[in-house]
Amino acid sequence: MTIEGKAESAVPRRLRLGMVGGGRGAFIGGVHRIAARLDDRYDLVAGALSSDAKRAHESAADLHIAPERSYADYHEMARKEASRPDGIDVVAIVTPNHMHHGPARAFLDAGICVICDKPLTSTLEDALDLERAVASSGLVFGLTHNYTGHPLVRQAREMVASGDLGMIRVVQVEYAQDWLTTKLEASGQKQAEWRTDPTRSGAAGCVGDIGTHAFNLAEFVTGLQAEEMSADLTTFVDGRLLDDDAAMLLRFAGGARGMLWASQVAVGNENGLRLRIYGTKGGIEWAQEQPNSLTFTPYGEPPRTIRRAGAGASAVAAHASRIPAGHPEGYLEAFAQLYRDLAEQITAHREGRAPDPASMLVPGIKEGMRGMRFITAAVASSRAGAAWTKI
Repeated sequence: MTIEGKAESAVPRRLRLGMVGGGRGAFIGGVHRIAARLDDRYDLVAGALSSDAKRAHESAADLHIAPERSYADYHEMARKEASRPDGIDVVAIVTPNHMHHGPARAFLDAGICVICDKPLTSTLEDALDLERAVASSGLVFGLTHNYTGHPLVRQAREMVASGDLGMIRVVQVEYAQDWLTTKLEASGQKQAEWRTDPTRSGAAGCVGDIGTHAFNLAEFVTGLQAEEMSADLTTFVDGRLLDDDAAMLLRFAGGARGMLWASQVAVGNENGLRLRIYGTKGGIEWAQEQPNSLTFTPYGEPPRTIRRAGAGASAVAAHASRIPAGHPEGYLEAFAQLYRDLAEQITAHREGRAPDPASMLVPGIKEGMRGMRFITAAVASSRAGAAWTKI
């Protein structure tokens, strides 16, 4: 079919999506499903939504997944979906940390692309195994550090790279919450239970849960790698098994210095992720709870507010925006941006072509390994009395 003598471009089909975890009572699985649907690039057609067979099949029915494509075991799901002519193109892994490695490895081995929630795994050993598996598979692997999907976070990264701030001197990032101020895990609250359990969360609590987001954001926007840290991890709530507050000093390649604070006992804070970067020519500030504004202050000049899709917003921000200026976009849209960019990467992989360069800002296995090395170094530094430790 042609329009005014021009060939009509082919519209890529929706990708067939599977999910491991995310059944009834889960939080992040629902967020992933909304993100996948928002730009109409995926169909959820299969799942191993719970390790409990009854709950898995009930959850699948809730989501209109056909009974024969509801699995109680991710190994069976990977094997059967890989053998179907209409099998899934990609799987989303939305389980607690200790259940990231097994499913990710199973689906990579079956030739299926992977979208994995953060952090990459619960141990550095498992992360290294996944790194090798991703490299040998040649498949697309995305890690959902969702804050990198915000339009103005991407613009901030572009501004740093283009030299608007000059040479970077100081990086300050914090992520403050208060939801674990009391021993919520003792009440049976599901999200608190697994996040404070070393067998499911890994060696770190607050550091692995939200500290990794702060660390990823700092490196993503500055383009710099933190080389060393001095970390003080604290458990304030009596009887809690993992840290609920962490303060760190960072030394970045090139001489920049940083501070990172992550806390889940900071009363009065809901989801206070905030980034400030200062260079020789200017500074920028962005806060997750007001994500549609970026403050840029050139040295010696008044602060400038750049609004998402407004005056001063760049093409890289426009790529991650959906609606006109003045209409807020937030957490779900940022999450959806990763899914949209990954849809382009996966479709390009299937078609044997290069993906749109604008889609390549999604964190992947490299960033996953950085996060795991960050967790490992933070725990080691704190145990050594906040000794400077290489990342």
